[in-house]
Amino acid sequence: MSQQNWDATEYKEHASFVPSLASDVIELLNPQEGEKILDIGCGDGELTYKLKQKGCLAIGIDSSPSMVESTKIRGIEAYIIDGENITYQNEFDAVFSNAALHWLTQPEKVIKGVYLALKSNGRFIAEFGGDGNIAALLEAMQRVFQENKEFGEFKIPWYFPTTEAYKLLLERVGFKVKYIELIPRPTPLKSGVEKWLEIFAEGIIKELTPEQKNVFLVAVKDKLTPVIYTKKDGWVADYVRLRFEATKT
Repeated sequence: MSQQNWDATEYKEHASFVPSLASDVIELLNPQEGEKILDIGCGDGELTYKLKQKGCLAIGIDSSPSMVESTKIRGIEAYIIDGENITYQNEFDAVFSNAALHWLTQPEKVIKGVYLALKSNGRFIAEFGGDGNIAALLEAMQRVFQENKEFGEFKIPWYFPTTEAYKLLLERVGFKVKYIELIPRPTPLKSGVEKWLEIFAEGIIKELTPEQKNVFLVAVKDKLTPVIYTKKDGWVADYVRLRFEATKT
């Protein structure tokens, strides 16, 4: 997450589909009035605010100062904290996260921090990119890097685990996994694939020159057009989400 230069205004304008698709994971969380809930990777605070509306004491953390500031503007307590460096102790009834954990490539640190932050019998509920997520997008980006050696080494900035691998990590720390599932969820990109790349692949292309970035965007779009674009549906990303519920034992 720290590798990404998030802009809260741009995110809200072009990536609003991220929080808008979170109704199922919010339902799984089942927030109750009076509960203290930590939102990891809170973004601009839209979902954190929904928890507050349900009567929860919701606190957001995010590595982006811009996102944290947007969350605070909503009247929510929020802090610039990376999800791999959580220091709370025995404080929360639940820890929640949507579309953020795949940015944290040291999952053991995240899970350990969450476990310590939760009260006894507290629950950890989240949804993030899982095994197979954006496979077509990744393949196209990698091929463009291979075809343009001057771009340097292609490095994937995300962590997309299988259910088996993530369940094992949770259980090793002491969580009891009540539910875990991979969910294919084709996701329309209303602002187009180039805008998606500019926002979400910023960590991949940030070292490129402006000219190289333009080459990258055009080439990736060309490769993806026959794969994830149709005149009927437009651009549809091949999202796969991993959703789970675990309890601190």
